[in-house]
Amino acid sequence: MEKENYIQEEHYLNAKKRIKEIKAFYVHLIVNLVSIPIIVAVNLVFSPGFHWFWFAVVGIALATFFHWLGVFGLNNKRIRQWEDKKIKELMNEQSNFKSN
Repeated sequence: MEKENYIQEEHYLNAKKRIKEIKAFYVHLIVNLVSIPIIVAVNLVFSPGFHWFWFAVVGIALATFFHWLGVFGLNNKRIRQWEDKKIKELMNEQSNFKSN
């Protein structure tokens, strides 16, 4: 019974962590969608002869893509399995160290 409760709590904490990551991505996306038109407007008003806003747009797009890749990426399941395995390994090492 105790092991089932532990597993259920672990699943709950993993789901909560995942929701936090997804929420952070969408906040990042919304901030970017709001800031890009502002950057373009500032560029076109103050220095219309040189369109430097493209550098900012490309940088923002790359950052958003890498954030998306980290949250929804193709190998995301494999990474999470590695993280879980590593956490269990470190917990076992710590419990073995305490018992000695």
